[in-house]
Amino acid sequence: MFKQLGTWIAVGTTLVIGVVASAQQGRWAAQSDETAQSLINMERQWAESDCDGNLAVQTILADDFQGTAPEGTRYTKSKEIEDLKTSKHEAHGCRLGDTQVHFFGDNLAIIYGTESRIRKESDGTERTRSLIWTDTWLKRNGHWQIIAAQDTWAGSK
Repeated sequence: MFKQLGTWIAVGTTLVIGVVASAQQGRWAAQSDETAQSLINMERQWAESDCDGNLAVQTILADDFQGTAPEGTRYTKSKEIEDLKTSKHEAHGCRLGDTQVHFFGDNLAIIYGTESRIRKESDGTERTRSLIWTDTWLKRNGHWQIIAAQDTWAGSK
């Protein structure tokens, strides 16, 4: 009896480990993936907010969101919203660049991307600023939101 119980425990444990391990395997989204396209469209709204002042981040960022700015400082959802509301939105040409979506199961995605904007410097010259970023998306209660972001300046022209 104990031998059979031990066998069933071993089989059950193997099945659980197999299910957990397979859920951890990532997959790159296909161009036609509707969920990936939806996430990319939300990323586009955030990238364009520096130019048009849209407040899409109110729904895109999770309440417990934490980001790391290019300068190395941390910021929260409330800080991002405050910055957008008080910004003069002097940038133009805001554009989302290349993006790649990598899913880990049904509720977690990491998006690797770039974006750029043109700003006028204090001397009056215009300069393109580009970011390379990584955003972590989590699907909670049926809604996708960004829970973490890491931004790095890619340089300028």
